[in-house]
Amino acid sequence: MLAVADLIRLSKQYGTLLLMMPTLWSLVVASHGMPSLELLLIFSLGSFVMRSAGCILNDIADRRFDPFVARTKDRPLASGRLTVTEAFVVLGILILVAFGLVVRLNRLALLLSPVGILLAVLYPYTKRYLPFPQFFLGLAFGWGAIMAWAAVRNTVELPAYLIFAANIFWAMAYDTLYAVTDKEDDLKLGLKSTAILFGRHAWWMVGLLLAGFVGSLFLVGWAARLNYIYYLYLLIVGWYCLYQTLTIKKSPDGQTAFALFKSNVGVGFFLLSGFLMALTTQRLISVTG
Repeated sequence: MLAVADLIRLSKQYGTLLLMMPTLWSLVVASHGMPSLELLLIFSLGSFVMRSAGCILNDIADRRFDPFVARTKDRPLASGRLTVTEAFVVLGILILVAFGLVVRLNRLALLLSPVGILLAVLYPYTKRYLPFPQFFLGLAFGWGAIMAWAAVRNTVELPAYLIFAANIFWAMAYDTLYAVTDKEDDLKLGLKSTAILFGRHAWWMVGLLLAGFVGSLFLVGWAARLNYIYYLYLLIVGWYCLYQTLTIKKSPDGQTAFALFKSNVGVGFFLLSGFLMALTTQRLISVTG
């Protein structure tokens, strides 16, 4: 059981939370700050299940590379604690759970769900052939925002697309930081990443990506007609994005990059509270007014 827990990164849930954040932003905005408990549970548990499945797919795809990377050599498949067949069994169980969750959604959200699965399957292989696999991570991690909006409104509208775009910028930025930690090993193994693609320019490319993230979120506020409270939160997020950029410029080492990567979980929760505060105050003003 410990090997299975390690396979799905049970003790390292920042990936789940980063996947969950754009989904919850979309769910909250689409429902005017009052999402149903059922949808909250479906998309929260679904984020855990899909991230766990993604970890298994990644380890199956990378099982011949992971033994040669310091950070991944002790993973269950790389170390031989689990076989590929056992990994596929666990993956099958997770897919069944995911199916049980998605069938509770409306028809449009159900029809959109195979795209998320396809992106999860393709992503681990992009780092073999494409210099920007982080872009595909952004697509995979952002698709929940499209599905969440569809689940609430039975359509997909502009704010959902903008949240999706914002997440692509965000995921490319934070996963470039994450890729800095594996840069030397990836170079030796012939794998690709934006940390390698950007090279010594990585710090300002991260800055540009984070600027795209904040800019897209500004448009989300405009499209969803959010009040000034949301923009105050976004201003603080913008300041922290600048801090990340300047920090990685000053200390472009793996330890600093990994710490900055993990800190983006806090950014996600902070933005979630911003959406909730803005929508709650708007609702109260409309009731009292």
